[in-house]
Amino acid sequence: MTSNYLGTTRGGEQWEPQFVTSINQDTCIGCGRCYKVCSRDVFDLIEREIDDEDEDFDDYDDDVVMVMALANEADCIGCGSCSKVCPKSCHGHTPAMQL
Repeated sequence: MTSNYLGTTRGGEQWEPQFVTSINQDTCIGCGRCYKVCSRDVFDLIEREIDDEDEDFDDYDDDVVMVMALANEADCIGCGSCSKVCPKSCHGHTPAMQL
């Protein structure tokens, strides 16, 4: 089955883009790696309130941490670079044919 959504790699293999559709802000540590690797300005750093049960943030004195959010989801080109650099596997992706 041929699809308009399939791309072709330089080596001639078919490739289906996986577009970012979500970020798990409960596991995001706000490292900014996805922000830095994305050339399309898909991400934005925002504040998130934390509660006493957030074990990942036990060393924080503040009740707010910075996490990533989707700013321009429609600008994603489906390269998957964001999920490759994320140390916490926060990104959810959907194949182009399922959008």
